[in-house]
Amino acid sequence: MKIKEIIVVEGKDDTRAIQRAVNADTIETNGSAVSMETIEKIKLAQKVRGVIVLTDPDFPGEKIRKFIVEHVPDCKHAFIDKKHAIPAYGRGLGVEHAPPSVIQEALKDAQAMEAYAPEWISKDDLIDAGLIGGPKAKVRRMRIGELLKIGYTNGKQLHKRLMMFQISKEEFVEALKSVLQEEQD
Repeated sequence: MKIKEIIVVEGKDDTRAIQRAVNADTIETNGSAVSMETIEKIKLAQKVRGVIVLTDPDFPGEKIRKFIVEHVPDCKHAFIDKKHAIPAYGRGLGVEHAPPSVIQEALKDAQAMEAYAPEWISKDDLIDAGLIGGPKAKVRRMRIGELLKIGYTNGKQLHKRLMMFQISKEEFVEALKSVLQEEQD
């Protein structure tokens, strides 16, 4: 599988994991303190070939993603669920631990965020769905993020991502139905 876009990852281990999964070039941020020199490389890559951001599904990974979005807003984004980013042995969490098939799927599903998207799903809809507040909210958001391929977020960020990825009311309702059905089973 050849990827045209350049994939932005956090480090060398992530690059090796990407190269085991697909034929692609990467830019490494070298951790969460992304330099302006790296941002300039990402801007150039976006202009020339396009960029897919694939960071670890943790707080530092989200911090890197947000920083990149501030400076290069038109990148595509790919997400790997936490459950696929945990090593078989040892500690840690990251793209480098994901199986090649999971990386391939995440890259295939990469999407661009829209900075000014319409609000089809309100915060009240999220509260009514039990995705903000309540005992099952976190687990439900995690599963909704998996089904819609937008990654895990807190309640406020979920609303923002639903808008930025232009998730329709119909897609949201279908994903929510699946989550609620899984809870009953």
